[in-house]
Amino acid sequence: MICYQTIIKKFGAKGEKTGWTYIEIPAKISQQIYPNNKKSFRVKGKLDALEISGMALIPMGEGDFIMALKADVRKKIRKVHGAILKVELEHDKAEYQLDADFVECLEDDANAKEYFYAQPKSHQNYFSKWIEAAKTLETKAKRITKAVSALSRKMNYAEMLREGKIKN
Repeated sequence: MICYQTIIKKFGAKGEKTGWTYIEIPAKISQQIYPNNKKSFRVKGKLDALEISGMALIPMGEGDFIMALKADVRKKIRKVHGAILKVELEHDKAEYQLDADFVECLEDDANAKEYFYAQPKSHQNYFSKWIEAAKTLETKAKRITKAVSALSRKMNYAEMLREGKIKN
């Protein structure tokens, strides 16, 4: 496990990353965590006392990476940009598990199931993580229904979301 301290930063105008709160993982450290890698990968460890897993490191060029700190993480660590953060990281080799309720519902629709499993693993994860992010069981059920319906009509994740915005 690699341990170091860093300052929480926030992007100004930076394209899609505008407004993101993040920490930097310099090339020297990222190479200790996952040698000879320059692509996005997942880590586990601690941010101060908060245990984390499955957090993505995003490449920024020259071997440097960043880790976005979403609002829920910042709330749990009780820190904002400019604060010093103790970081303990190691490569998280655990593979993401699809939401069990979603997988069970896919079994009821052969067309949706076939189209879903024909998608790249990362695209499958978009659906599952969106479903898992629901805050109530009612919302989760609605999202599963929407996803299975869209998949049965051979819609990818982005198409499904756009369809919802057009109708609402």
